[in-house]
Amino acid sequence: MTDICLTMRDIYSARARIAPIARKTPLVSSPVLAELTGREITLKLENLQETGSFKLRGATNKVLSLDPEVRQRGVVAVSSGNHGRGVAYVARRLGLRAVVFLADTVPANKQEAIQKLGAEVAVRGSTYEEASKEAHRLVEKEGLEMIHPYNDPLVIAGQGTVGLELLEEFPDLDTVVIPLSGGGLLGGTAFALKSADSGIHVVGVSMEKGAAMVESLRAGRVVEIVEEPTLAHALAGDIYPCNYTFPLVQKTIDETVLVSEEEIAAAMAFALEKHHLVVEGGGAVGISALISGKVKHLGKHVAVVISGGNVDMSVLLRVAREHLDQHSS
Repeated sequence: MTDICLTMRDIYSARARIAPIARKTPLVSSPVLAELTGREITLKLENLQETGSFKLRGATNKVLSLDPEVRQRGVVAVSSGNHGRGVAYVARRLGLRAVVFLADTVPANKQEAIQKLGAEVAVRGSTYEEASKEAHRLVEKEGLEMIHPYNDPLVIAGQGTVGLELLEEFPDLDTVVIPLSGGGLLGGTAFALKSADSGIHVVGVSMEKGAAMVESLRAGRVVEIVEEPTLAHALAGDIYPCNYTFPLVQKTIDETVLVSEEEIAAAMAFALEKHHLVVEGGGAVGISALISGKVKHLGKHVAVVISGGNVDMSVLLRVAREHLDQHSS
């Protein structure tokens, strides 16, 4: 794995760097999933980060790694919500200007959360790509620093700290199930885990609607996809560029799973009912993969990364109500 521009030193450095800002999140067992699968199942609760998502790790590592002069000019992010919230949070902690570009499809609750953190929110276009073009124009015009949501070695190293925590608290794990979009979380976490034991089985899970990384892996190259509405909107959008994450994911992933909208909704309701956890669609896809029985190679000791919990309450309540109605009828 030495041909990848990432080392374990990078991930350990990231952990020390982000410690004052990003939490070490809990790892909890799931007796219900264990009974369902016949395996030991533990949940890594990144939805309990201060900003409700693992994205705070990578954003913090990148921003704190910038030269002070560059940092003081301000930072820019393009986001489907969670990354922008992470950038806004660390910028507020450091007293920096932050501008976050969002497509108009980003849920209102995520837009409002970013604004409350003091960032300038710019809603541009109906897709991530359109928002990204506008963000790059601002970078060129004002000299701000772009904080990429996944395709940056420092961001990947920040996300890789999830892997360190899993190894330290769950040393017996032999399978990890991780939400997959741009590949920063899966790539960084899998790199850390496989550096310790190359036999650890890595499962990436995406939604059926517009799974850009999965389609790219199947094609052997990065491909464009049609962005579609989905409960897992945190995982939506094209993955250009991904010259860092795509080869990293190619070399570290062992299995991919796609889950339907109905399966995502069931997992959100399951997390709420069985674990009293608020989990957004993109964060629930790992649970979806287990409940639906779609993981082909499931070891005895399984960790599932719950990547985020920033869901609009009206959406979660609707999903829970529909799930309850289905099971009571």
